[in-house]
Amino acid sequence: MATRVGIDTIPLFTRKKYNMNLIDLIQENTIVAPLQSTDRQGAISELVDVLADADCISNGETIKQVVWERELQRTTGIGEGLAIPHGRCDKLDHMVMSMGRPATPIDFASPDKRPVELIILLVSPVKNTSDHIQALGRISRLMIDRSFREAAYSTEDPKELFSLFRETLNSSSV
Repeated sequence: MATRVGIDTIPLFTRKKYNMNLIDLIQENTIVAPLQSTDRQGAISELVDVLADADCISNGETIKQVVWERELQRTTGIGEGLAIPHGRCDKLDHMVMSMGRPATPIDFASPDKRPVELIILLVSPVKNTSDHIQALGRISRLMIDRSFREAAYSTEDPKELFSLFRETLNSSSV
């Protein structure tokens, strides 16, 4: 008879506790408001370019390809006006994030058919699956708050969006 092995069979004291904080990923110089792009591929490209311009990455074309290929597998428009395009790249040694507010909401083929008002791009090293999933979860938990989401959608410039995220993350357990 085979022995069952799974997360529920690992003693609690051996599980790795993860303490990544989104606040460590957010930089004012990687936020674009307004984005000039009018489609999802252009928006992803623009957000990758801002990471390259800020010297957060050195391989922009590779990252654009990785994120776009992931987008084609299944939309990252999750609904309620939010998209979180993401990918994992073997040419990256740390997780990076950028954000953008489109000048005009963009169709991301979201399940609720609502155009996207905020795009949060997340790219991680291939070997960093756990951190990648944790970051996606933390972004989702933060954006569930309707009042926060609406405040983010009404920001008009990078400084305002950056301040909103910093203040909220500094005062929450997300």
